[in-house]
Amino acid sequence: MEQFPSNHPNSGQAAAPGAESQAPTPAPSPRADGMGLWLRDLLVAAAAAVLIIMFLYQPVRVEGTSMLPRLEDEDRLFINKFVYRFSAIERGDVVVFHYPRDPSKSYIKRIIAGPGDRLRIDHGTVWVNGKRQIEIYVPDEYRDSRSYAEIVVPEDMYFMMGDHRSISSDSRDFGPVERSLIYGKAVFVYWPARDAGVVR
Repeated sequence: MEQFPSNHPNSGQAAAPGAESQAPTPAPSPRADGMGLWLRDLLVAAAAAVLIIMFLYQPVRVEGTSMLPRLEDEDRLFINKFVYRFSAIERGDVVVFHYPRDPSKSYIKRIIAGPGDRLRIDHGTVWVNGKRQIEIYVPDEYRDSRSYAEIVVPEDMYFMMGDHRSISSDSRDFGPVERSLIYGKAVFVYWPARDAGVVR
C-alpha cells in the first residue's frame, strides 16, 4: 500500500533553520495602482454629483398639458430650488409654484410679467409696459382670443401663463402669484428621452 510522508517533526524531513520561509509578495504593478486611483476618483465624483443634484435640484412630474408644446403630460424634469436665492426671477422663466387657492397643489407656468410691470392682454396678444410680446414658445394652434384688462403687477407678485393658452388655468383666472409661493425654476427634462433637454 502506498505510504504518505509523515507530518511528525521527527519524520526525517529536514527543516530550514529559523522560521518557515515565505515566497516574496510581488509588488503591485503601476497599472493596477493607476486603475485603483481612477476608480476611487470616479466614485468620489459620482457621489459628489449625486449630492449636488439632491441638494440643488428636485425631480418633479408634469401633470396636464397647459405647457405644451415644450412640456407634455407625465414629463419628468429637474427644477432648481436655489437659483432664485442668488438671481432674480425673469420674464420668460418657467417656474413651479404652490397654487394660490390650494397651496397643497403645485403648478408649472411661465413668467409673463413681474412686479411693477404694466400688463394687458388684447384678444390673445400680450402687452407688457406698452410693448407687444413676441412669444415664440406659443404656436399659433395653442393661442386663444381671451382679453385681460390692464393691471400693474403688485410688488413681490408675478403674472403667470401656460404656453397652451386655450386650455391653461393661470393668472388670468387666479391673479398674480406671490413671490413666496414660487419654489423652483424648471431646468431640464430628463424623461422620456424624446423630450429630454433644457427647458426654455
